[in-house]
Amino acid sequence: MLLFLIGALRAIVEMLGLCCLAQGFLYLLTGQKRASNPIYQLFALITQAPRRLVAFLLPAGSSPISIGVACFAILFLLWAGLAAMRKFV
Repeated sequence: MLLFLIGALRAIVEMLGLCCLAQGFLYLLTGQKRASNPIYQLFALITQAPRRLVAFLLPAGSSPISIGVACFAILFLLWAGLAAMRKFV
């Protein structure tokens, strides 16, 4: 049961990380037109909760780019930690 929970949580974190990464690529590709891009809006909706949490943890006045990079880094570290935990449990 514990392995299933770790695997399910790891899948959710992986999905959030991939959405964050895809949102960053669309940010680079579309530039100023990203606000009207429906795929970018979908990724923004999916990653809204982790980005808010990271924005709360970072100092006030952090740029949206640094929030996105920090969010992806935290998700990646969490994903790797869950992979290690699954291996040793």
